[in-house]
Amino acid sequence: MQITAVVLAGGRGTRIAGLYPDIPKPLVPVCGQPFVHWVTQWLVQQGISDVIYSVGYRAEQIAAWAQSARGTWDAQLRCVTEAEPLGTGGGVIQCLDLCAGHVLVVNGDSLTPVALSPLLSRAAMPGIDGALLGVRMEDAARYGTFSLDAGGRLVKFAEKRPGAGVINAGVYLLARSLLEPFPRGHRLSMEEEVLPSLIAGGAHLSCEIAENAPFLDIGTPQSVVEAEDFVRRTMAPAGL
Repeated sequence: MQITAVVLAGGRGTRIAGLYPDIPKPLVPVCGQPFVHWVTQWLVQQGISDVIYSVGYRAEQIAAWAQSARGTWDAQLRCVTEAEPLGTGGGVIQCLDLCAGHVLVVNGDSLTPVALSPLLSRAAMPGIDGALLGVRMEDAARYGTFSLDAGGRLVKFAEKRPGAGVINAGVYLLARSLLEPFPRGHRLSMEEEVLPSLIAGGAHLSCEIAENAPFLDIGTPQSVVEAEDFVRRTMAPAGL
């Protein structure tokens, strides 16, 4: 399976803008490196050697970082810049012309440093069109969750709600051919438009659940504070 990772790194990060008003969220410093460094480190550790950053807000800063990071890993690092905000789905679609046969979508502002081999194996199963990573949590109130059928097939995305649940880790492995019909240059959401459209069209999207796996998104000031300890615990000794 030939895979290109598309790292969504185009958002403004408005909730943490007061902490870092002059840099995009993926470049928030954690353990002496931009947060996106650790996302990339994890991808390379999992055997991904082709990485595209879908960038928009302060794109030149992320492009400069990617240029400087070439040589850090045995991987191809490229940027594709949005002319205008395209959303998570539109950001992926605009990268397709540079992608291999399978696209691994990840967020540039969240990290779930688990082994990807179970997700890859699930996506390769007969009858499976794509695989998504979920993390089972005792308290999923902060996050969107998956609604799954008895076989682990994604039925829909659920709203935030208190209690236990399988949260959406924002990691999707999809055949490029599934995404090709979507129009380039249009604002689209992966969770609200692209993936629901695929489900409505009969695509079998299966969820690989990581039980109580480490998960962090740096979307709030509190999670930014927690990021340093999180990376030291979950990524050490990789680059620390």
